[in-house]
Amino acid sequence: MATDAANSRSGTTLKRVMGPRLLLLFIVGDILGTGIYALTGQVAAEVGGAAWLPFIVAFAVALLTALSYLELVTKYPQAAGAALYVHKAFGVHFVTFIVAFTVMSSGITSAATASNAFADNLAAGIGWSASDSQIMLTAMGFMLLVAAVNFRGASESVKTNVVLTLVEISGLVLVIVIGFYAMAGGDADFSRITAFDTPDDKNVFLAVTTATSLAFFAMVGFEDSVNMAEECHEPSRIFPKMMLTGLGIAAVIYVLVSICAVALVPVGDLADPDNAPPLVQVVAAGAPNLPADDILPFISMFAVANSALINMMMASRLLYGMARQGVLPESLSKVHSRNQTPWAAITFTTALALVLIAYVANASENVVTVLGGTTSLLLLGVFAVVNVAVLVLRRDRVDHAHFRTRTGVAVTGALACLYLVTPLSGRSGDQYVVGGLLLAIGLVLSVPIYLHRRAHGEDMTMSDPEDAD
Repeated sequence: MATDAANSRSGTTLKRVMGPRLLLLFIVGDILGTGIYALTGQVAAEVGGAAWLPFIVAFAVALLTALSYLELVTKYPQAAGAALYVHKAFGVHFVTFIVAFTVMSSGITSAATASNAFADNLAAGIGWSASDSQIMLTAMGFMLLVAAVNFRGASESVKTNVVLTLVEISGLVLVIVIGFYAMAGGDADFSRITAFDTPDDKNVFLAVTTATSLAFFAMVGFEDSVNMAEECHEPSRIFPKMMLTGLGIAAVIYVLVSICAVALVPVGDLADPDNAPPLVQVVAAGAPNLPADDILPFISMFAVANSALINMMMASRLLYGMARQGVLPESLSKVHSRNQTPWAAITFTTALALVLIAYVANASENVVTVLGGTTSLLLLGVFAVVNVAVLVLRRDRVDHAHFRTRTGVAVTGALACLYLVTPLSGRSGDQYVVGGLLLAIGLVLSVPIYLHRRAHGEDMTMSDPEDAD
């Protein structure tokens, strides 16, 4: 293939820098992030005190899909993730492009939202009364800083991720410790933990699925790690244990945080957008003398910064992988000779993120809920296809040992994801509007790419994994 020849000529490939510990921190840091800090109140608004239940359901759905991802990433340990698997399974260039664009869009939109949240938390933390334009410029400056770290190298990016992840986890551990200390002192109402308080127009089942659609945004991130496969040592060996461990750690933290939240703070206060952020309320209720308003904004800054960095790493590696496989233009597969990072893909995804930041800065007040729900909507659609792809690819044999999930698990995962995509789950219509606009952009972009490749006689299929190694 043309792309393989180009790679052979350049002799430059991605640098393997991640072992099991760094991979685990990458996965945990990617899952923990904007979702738990921002959506706890909205989840509680749907189900009342049983806010922990949607996180458990979301974890179960994520686990089913993660098992399919594990079979595929250990079978094909390459960058490009879901798009690579879908193309190998179905071989339709258009479908592959849309899947790649969908995953990339979810990552870039999440990163752009996180950058805007970073600017807001910075202003709150230092007492800066910044205007909307100043917030936007700060967010753009932060995104350029993320691009610089990403360009510097995977090793530097992963080390930065380790620091941000540890700070991010410390904030959630602080909430849990203070929550359990207050509960042990008799300052909690345990009756709220099992109380369902659903909106008048929803039964319990619909309320739980609606809340799960929101909570699922907090569970996504494990899928980003497969795009780092070419930068991991022995990916086929280390991925299963690290991915499942990372998902388990995140689920335990989410459940404990949500229990502390509803036990210490009335659900109405948690869900009120005019009040302080939910976790700030929890810390203030459990430790009134602790300056939560001064501490948590800075911890939140680290959390959203981590989300932005990891999402931009994922998006750039996805584009690099797809360009290397011949699905996207070859120019996006260029790797810096010294840093061994996909500089062309980093430049392209950063430019898109800067455009999105300008949009997010002028969006509505519920931007996190809408974009978070849209992100989960898009990824759930992709997850459904991946769960089918793993079954189709059973006919493709490889010459190395790899993880294998059960057929029933993949089928159940596909059905669960499809249900959460549909309006039957109680998902907001705004999420379909935003998701539809993103897919429409992808459809428009697919036309000139297809015509260009056809005019130049470029192969529309992907290379074998052995050729790419």
